[in-house]
Amino acid sequence: MKSLKKRRRIQVILLAVVALVLATGLIGYAMRDGINFFRAPSQIIAEPPQPSEVFRIGGLVEEGTLVRGEGETVRFSVTDGGESVPVVFTGVLPDLFAENQGMIGTGSYVNGVFEATEILAKHDETYMPKEVVDALKEQGVYQEAEGS
Repeated sequence: MKSLKKRRRIQVILLAVVALVLATGLIGYAMRDGINFFRAPSQIIAEPPQPSEVFRIGGLVEEGTLVRGEGETVRFSVTDGGESVPVVFTGVLPDLFAENQGMIGTGSYVNGVFEATEILAKHDETYMPKEVVDALKEQGVYQEAEGS
């Protein structure tokens, strides 16, 4: 009698463990396309990602590189103080997007150019995304905003 209860309890526990592992695997598989890793320009130049990989790039819009093309196509370079990556974006830029300002773009790195599908700019004079601040501090070019 006791061995039957013990066996049933072990079977239930094993079934629960298998269900938990399966559920975790399915969740991870479903989220694989929704996770966008952040990279600084220096990291992209050092280890170029695959053209099919979607990730986020961040840094400062390099001065003198902002070129508006025909239609909504815009070209510029983003830098972290160490390296620069050319960016091409087709669409409407945020109102606060400007040279020497922080930005984050989502897209992929194809043939030496970051093809952005989305561009985010800072939302006020003092804001800069944490990933961008960390990358700029690592390069030694980050300057604290006045009044902070």
